[in-house]
Amino acid sequence: MDKKNWPSLVPRSSLLAGIGLSVIFFFIIDLVLGSVRIPFSEVINILLGYGSENKAWESIILKIRLPKAITAILAGAALSVGGLQMQTLFKNPLAGPSVLGITSGASLGVAAVMLTSGNAATLYAIKEMGISGSWLIVGASILGSATVLMVILGISYKVKDNVVLLIVGLMLGNITISIVSIWQYFSNPDLIRDYIIWTFGSLGGVTNNQVIVLAIVVFIGLVMAFLVSKPLNSLLLGENYARSMGMNVNFTRIFIIAGTSILAGAVTGFCGPIGFVGIAVPHLARAILNTSDHKFLIPCTCLAGAVVLLICDIIAQMPESNITLPINAITALIGSPVVIWVILRSKNLRNSF
Repeated sequence: MDKKNWPSLVPRSSLLAGIGLSVIFFFIIDLVLGSVRIPFSEVINILLGYGSENKAWESIILKIRLPKAITAILAGAALSVGGLQMQTLFKNPLAGPSVLGITSGASLGVAAVMLTSGNAATLYAIKEMGISGSWLIVGASILGSATVLMVILGISYKVKDNVVLLIVGLMLGNITISIVSIWQYFSNPDLIRDYIIWTFGSLGGVTNNQVIVLAIVVFIGLVMAFLVSKPLNSLLLGENYARSMGMNVNFTRIFIIAGTSILAGAVTGFCGPIGFVGIAVPHLARAILNTSDHKFLIPCTCLAGAVVLLICDIIAQMPESNITLPINAITALIGSPVVIWVILRSKNLRNSF
């Protein structure tokens, strides 16, 4: 039996179930490990509502680690599914959820708040409420991404060519990056430092109240992705084929862009820009399932993205240490070699676009 063909020999439903169990496993591990190791039994008791005699452990789990782990699951799923949609829409294996400049727009919105002259309200929001935990920063990020989204949607009504739309999106991203760079050049060094810290990405700055909002927005974006699973399959065969099947290609394209923008904009707003996941995880899902059928790819990508970001979060918090590494550094450093190995061993990726 050829081990390389094992994905085609295992039922896809079983593979999805296995990845789902992996999400639960790494979710628990993420709660157990950290600067303070909490026994597994205590973590389970706290999650089940029985509490713990050690109130410090209970506070750490419920107020710090649980929101962070849930955020990792939501962000991993959102960015991965967004990347899958963009890769299929543009038939580009290097496309990600930020390819249309949505993430850059969010960064511009945050820069507009954090790199200003430093008025009292801004400084209070950043210093007292936390860079990632401030609703002011979240609101600015979402507003920036929504602005770019409106521009992209307006252009998509007139531009029917996906390649042209992709190029326009990349150019819009470059424009926003240039504006932020100029802004940084003339800004106070302390404000620049705070902004750079935000760009590292963080899963730990999302509060319990913000997790609820993030979950609702990500759920909406994922539902939109599942609704277009069949149209995405049609787009793989070309726009002419999709039109012959009665699909409104322009409406579908706008729907996909809007859904991806919701996912990417929400995650960037609450967690900062997180790279690698949206580009790499869809390729992992294709390699695992050995298929291009989005009916299976979307749930697999969703679950695999959650697993990948949970693992990265476990590594980033450096168990038994008070040091927490930037999540962006871990996603690229740890994940890239694994993805390269999977892609080189897989035979189906070249036929997926």
